[in-house]
Order: sequence, then structure tokens, then C-alpha cells
Amino acid sequence: MSEITQEQLAAFKKSVDEQPKAAVLRGAVTTNGILKSARDNQRAGELTPTFSIDLESSPVANQLQSGRCWMFAALNTMRHDMKAVHGLPGDFELSQSYTFFWDKFEKANYFYNNIVATADKATTDREVSFLLATPQQDGGQWDMIVAIIEKYGVVPQSAFPESQASSHSAEFNRLFNSKLRKDAIALRKLVNGGASEADVDAKIEALNKENYHMLSLTFGEPPLSFDFSFRDKDGEFHREQNMTPQDFFKKYIGWDLSEYISIINAPTEDKPYNQTYGVKMLGSVVGGRDVKHLNLDLATFKELAIKQLSAGENVWFGVDMGPKLDRTAGLMDTKLYDEDSLFDIDFSLTKAERLDYGDSLMTHAMVLTGVDLVDGQPTKWKVENSWGDKNGHKGYFTMSDEWFDEFTYQVVIKKEYLPEELRNVYENATPKELAPWDPMGALA
Repeated sequence: MSEITQEQLAAFKKSVDEQPKAAVLRGAVTTNGILKSARDNQRAGELTPTFSIDLESSPVANQLQSGRCWMFAALNTMRHDMKAVHGLPGDFELSQSYTFFWDKFEKANYFYNNIVATADKATTDREVSFLLATPQQDGGQWDMIVAIIEKYGVVPQSAFPESQASSHSAEFNRLFNSKLRKDAIALRKLVNGGASEADVDAKIEALNKENYHMLSLTFGEPPLSFDFSFRDKDGEFHREQNMTPQDFFKKYIGWDLSEYISIINAPTEDKPYNQTYGVKMLGSVVGGRDVKHLNLDLATFKELAIKQLSAGENVWFGVDMGPKLDRTAGLMDTKLYDEDSLFDIDFSLTKAERLDYGDSLMTHAMVLTGVDLVDGQPTKWKVENSWGDKNGHKGYFTMSDEWFDEFTYQVVIKKEYLPEELRNVYENATPKELAPWDPMGALA
């Protein structure tokens, strides 16, 4: 092995001391931190929040201290459509807590089924270790929220408001995951002790009963039916009585969710383009919609997002939200921070290298609500975030097209905007199953 010697250390120190600007740069970074020292303020000023295609904006929602961005993004795309069709008031929101309740409930059952399926493996097996590391979490995928909505519907926020646990989820997650690990011990003992399938199913039912009790006390009891009233933009009053969540979805949203599919851009050798991919052990609703991605080249990926925006429809999309981000200013741009010049080191990686070497994956989902086209080409994008209205431009962020290229991994596109050959691939090809820890299985 290669040891670091005292002679090498002396040479390293000498090389820094001999750099004329080292003392000034050290003072800047130790005082202000890396990002503030490397920030290109001129570049930041160029990213103005004006867009040639700019869909009507709603007040930005706030997921607070929870990992529900994927859920907020999905419900936000729907509420934009609801407001346009039904004239709902500007501050209207669908209940993110309602879908959160059912997501937690279903994820626990999904976990139990995975535990039973892997009961013959040691706890040190990579798949079992993966399951036990995080039995459930706040994050999710587009297909997972679709599975929840198809089974449970949606409700307005007034019918199932936020709770302490829905907006500050860490406390609940710690306790719930501890319970699920304990439940895994019991289920593995049953299976490995030769219990019948009926006995295992009965145990899962008993555990799910406990989970429902825990969720009901923590989040509140989700409504089976509710009343809903509002005054539309023209001043006309509307009242609905005794609506079920499923009826509410059908009447006020009415989307055929099977028409909205996940498109990814993963330029790695193990994922050829124009093929579909699933992820082993990833999902929420047993018997519900499976997670399935269609991997496309960047040009087509981007073209589809622009096509949907041009038709007046917002786009759910997933990104790696960490790199090259100014959260306060609401800017996402690859040129915003020049760390290379600051340290005189080339930090660049290709998108494929970042995925292959664990440097990047999808961590956040938001909504594309606009794009600025110059001579038909995108230069920047308007992004509806779910971090409240104190960041960016009243909660909306500006994303450069270069940042889109490097850190956007997923868009949800209506099938009608895809060429027929790609629709056929999505609908008919057998998805390749990816490992549970594949970056395309990351949860936003």
C-alpha cells in the first residue's frame, strides 16, 4: 500500500506556501465557506426569472421538515389543472397528509412482503440488509403516488389537514422503522419455522392492524367521505356533500393516471436507451402499479418536457438537488460556483460517471412550470419547488439548461406526447430489473 511520508507532507505544504494567492484564498474560504467564496455573482444575475413559456403560477406549498417532495410535486401538478378547469381559489391545496398516511400504511405492508420473500437469506445478505436499513421512508417515486391515488383517491387539505408528524416526520419515522424491524424478526421466525402461508398472512394482518392504529393516532383518521365547498374565480359558490376520496378524484381531477409515465435519462452503459426498467423490491402498494422507467437520450428526454409544457401541462420531474444550488436565491446552475478555479482542481465528472461512482442520484422532485426558448432552444427553466415562498422568486426557482442536462434524471410525460414507437416500447417491452440500490431506484 502507498504510505504518506513526512517528506511528502513537507513537499505538499511547501507547494501551498509557494502559491501567491494561497493566503488570500485561505482567508476567504475559512471566513465565508466554499460556496460563498466560489460564487459567480455575475452569473447569478444573468438567471432572471422570465420565461417565454410560463404557465400560470400558484402559491408555493411547503413540505416543511418532511421528505414528501415527490408527493407535493404530484399533487401540485394536479391542483394546477383543477384550478384551470374548476376555478378553485389560488391558495387551494390537495391534502398531502392524506396520501402520506396511506403511503406509510402501504409501505409497511410492502416491507413485510419483501421480508417474507427473503426470509431464507441471512441478515447480512445485501438485499436483506438493504431492507432493514430503511424499512420505510418519506421519499417515493411517481408510480408509487399513482398506486396510492388509484387505491385511495385524494381529498382537499381542508378534509385532512397537516399534523405535527406529517410536517415533521423524523420522530415518527424513527419509531415506526424500529417497529418494522421488530416485526421483521417475528415474520422471519415464522417463515423459517415452517409456518403455513395462511399463518404468515394472519401475522401480517395483525401487524397491519397495529400500524393502522399507530398511524391513526399520529396523523389523524383519514376520512371515508367529506363535504367540500368553495367559491370559484367568478364568485359562484359550489358545495359538495358526502364525497368519497375516489369520487373527488374522478370529478375534480379526472386524469387517466395510466397515461402519465416515467421517463428517465440515465446515460450509463448498463442501461441502453429505448428500453424499460423496473427496480427490485421498490414499490408501495402490493398489487398496485409497479415502478417502471423508459430510458431515453437527453435530447428526446428534454424535447418531451418542452412539448408537454408547450401544450399547457406542467411536468413532474426528479433531480439531484444538492450540487450547484443556491437555495436562498432559488438558482440551479452549473456555472454558479467555480470551485475548480478556487482550488485549482478539476472536479468535473460526466453524468454517467456520477451515477456509476455514487456521486449523484435523484434526491428531490419538483414541477416544471415554464421554459425560456431562444431560437427554439431552452436556456433556462421555471421550477415550482415545495420549500415555501421564502426562497427563490416566491418559492419558484430558476434552473439553467446546463443544470437540467447534468442533474435531471426523470420527467413524467403523458403518453400522447411520445412517438408511437416509444409508446410501444413502454407498453410492450419486458422491463429489465435493476438492483434495489441502483441510482434509478432512488427515492425523491
